Amino acid sequence: MKHLGKQSLHGLRTGLRTGLGAGLLVIATVALSPSAMARPAPESFADIVEELLPTVVNVSTTSVATQNPLDAEEFQQFREFMERFGRPMPLPDQNDRRAQSLGSGFIIDPSGIVVTNNHVIEGADTITITLHDDTQFEGTLLGTDERTDLAVVKIDPGDKVLKATSWADSDAARVGDWIVAIGNPFGLGSTVTAGIISAKARNINSGPYDNFIQTDASINRGNSGGPSFSLEGQVVGVNTAIFSPSGGSVGIGFAIPSNIASQVVDQLATRGEVRRGFLGTRIKPVTIEIAELLGLDEPRGALVRSLIETGPAKDAGIEPGDVILRFDGKSVESARSLPLMVAQTPVGKAVEVVIWRDGREQSVSLTLGLLMAETGVDTGSGSGSDSRDGGSQTPQVDPGVEQLRSYGLEVDPLSAAELAELDLGDYDVGVMVTELVAESPFSDQGLVVGDVILEIDNVQATSATDVAEAIRAADEEGAGIMAVVIVREGQRIWLVLRTR
Repeated sequence: MKHLGKQSLHGLRTGLRTGLGAGLLVIATVALSPSAMARPAPESFADIVEELLPTVVNVSTTSVATQNPLDAEEFQQFREFMERFGRPMPLPDQNDRRAQSLGSGFIIDPSGIVVTNNHVIEGADTITITLHDDTQFEGTLLGTDERTDLAVVKIDPGDKVLKATSWADSDAARVGDWIVAIGNPFGLGSTVTAGIISAKARNINSGPYDNFIQTDASINRGNSGGPSFSLEGQVVGVNTAIFSPSGGSVGIGFAIPSNIASQVVDQLATRGEVRRGFLGTRIKPVTIEIAELLGLDEPRGALVRSLIETGPAKDAGIEPGDVILRFDGKSVESARSLPLMVAQTPVGKAVEVVIWRDGREQSVSLTLGLLMAETGVDTGSGSGSDSRDGGSQTPQVDPGVEQLRSYGLEVDPLSAAELAELDLGDYDVGVMVTELVAESPFSDQGLVVGDVILEIDNVQATSATDVAEAIRAADEEGAGIMAVVIVREGQRIWLVLRTR
């Protein structure tokens, strides 16, 4: 994927951005308005293009990067050398490099509100907006949102009357609908291409809220931030990325759906930032195996893996192992859809969440918090100690120890003092994973050394024998699948492990 507006970002995002000097181009596809129905292509797009061209702009930026010929360590060494001989330390020359970027945008409000991609204006010292008639304005950045790669720029049109476009309903767009993309590929202003919506709800791994429209309309570097229009002349998507092994269009472009973009743009234009709802769950997909284990009729919803201590979900009584089936009256089709649903819900709104627990649906009510920052997935670490209680008695041999070794796993029961320190709530027993060899069937399924196993398949784990028996039962009676509740770094986590 490549961004069309600027130099590509590191990793995959690098290939997703669009713009002059980008690797992968990130651009938008379109969704049609509610009234758009499948129909043959018009004999000509000329009439609609004539109406839309004045709403599309060229976005150019400049930035000055200052480079010191010596890095910090080299500079200090040179200073010490000069001072040792009583010589003045000359100031190093500063090498200024002026970087330029070119992308696209569109006017969404006649007062001078311009929408573009964040990667087009990122790091810019100056922003210049050029209209279809070559009139230029200096742009003022109102706000950016890195998570959706959107930015809003304000220009002062003075006496000039600006023509603005409007948003379509991207949810109403269908695969196969026609779209028209307008932008400035390679600096060639007001270039028009047409194509169809090839797919919807694409995840290209560029951010937490990926839900792109895919199109085969030709999009290239410089198209980033430009609009994709429905045949009714409304913006269905904001061109953001393309997939291209060569850097040019191969008929696979991506656009931010208008229903996502419009909410973000409204907030950036009015308050300069985006406020998103916060639920406080860490989730994972519900696989076929997990659905069977939990008694769900089919894989759906989002499995709660763990909770954030200060989140609304924990306060409302949601637990690891619950499956969120509906959120605020809407079905949660998959784990990937829930973050966007939560993010688009107003902060402070009271919502009902339907979960699957103990073989039946249950409802909980909560009030959404404010998402302040991304919360990373917890990582476990730790190791077992040779003497856990410090006593001198010879420990009794747990017959389950040898059985677990055949699975490449060793556990030790926790002492009363260790259990009290962990503050496990309803649990008064547990075993710690002290060894997990690379050949173990559990080594690549999320279990790590230092995890405390509290229960397996609703049975509390008090010893190695308990764990070994649970594994045996899952092997013989449960198709080799078991539900495990663990504690890692103070977080209670629900895992599904396969024994083979």
